[in-house]
Amino acid sequence: MTDVHFMKQALREAHLAFEEGEVPVGAVVVMDGKLIARGHNMVEKLNDPTAHAEMIALTSAFSQIGAKYLPGATLYVTVEPCLMCAGALYWSKISRIVWGASDEKNGHKKITGDYSSSPLGGGREGAFPFHQKAEVSAGVLKEECAQLMKDFFASKR
Repeated sequence: MTDVHFMKQALREAHLAFEEGEVPVGAVVVMDGKLIARGHNMVEKLNDPTAHAEMIALTSAFSQIGAKYLPGATLYVTVEPCLMCAGALYWSKISRIVWGASDEKNGHKKITGDYSSSPLGGGREGAFPFHQKAEVSAGVLKEECAQLMKDFFASKR
């Protein structure tokens, strides 16, 4: 299975969020080539500002495997994680994070800066917010992920 395949699964979750009136972000966790957890934003539904797609997917993955760490797992998320989610990903010790669209307003890079040329996954202009062994890939299906966000916010105006 490819990054595109699993990002499409995350996009399905994002569409569910959109249909529920939530900011359309979706996430899936994959381990050993198998999707083990899904999540989408549930902030409004749960009246909980921490109920981001990544947090829902991580909690489900921990429960699924019965452990508090996810070495060897990959998180696919449609939008760049915020600083809170980056912290959760750090503590999960997840091996890989893949996102679609960047988020200039709320993504972690607003605080951490651009680390794209760092030996730890990018440069060292900014701090790398994920576990030091984590690999980061961005831009997978970025147009589709970004368009869903644009459509959602356009519908709110």
